[in-house]
Amino acid sequence: MSTIRQNKVAKLLQKELSNILQLNTNEWFPGTMVSVTIIRISPDLSFAKVYLSIFGKIEPKEGIRLANSRVSEVRGALGKIVGKQLRITPELAFYLDDSIDYVEEIEELLKK
Repeated sequence: MSTIRQNKVAKLLQKELSNILQLNTNEWFPGTMVSVTIIRISPDLSFAKVYLSIFGKIEPKEGIRLANSRVSEVRGALGKIVGKQLRITPELAFYLDDSIDYVEEIEELLKK
């Protein structure tokens, strides 16, 4: 269960990471739309799991691999933005958000 502080930091990180990814999408993920769907942050606010939804030319698993290869660059940009608001810029790890596939699978099962 997340605390109020964790929820506030997660919302802040989601907003700022979305902006960072949006600004660099053409360079990092050409022809692909990347959005930050969920952020799960540790209780000490030092680690964040970032779930991405990826649509376009790049396969989703390849997109996650590309995002994880640029994690230090993304964390540096994030640190410059939220450095005055957070004492520690959390370590980031990117994961694929497959909840849409899960919903589609359930809908297919319910139609039968």
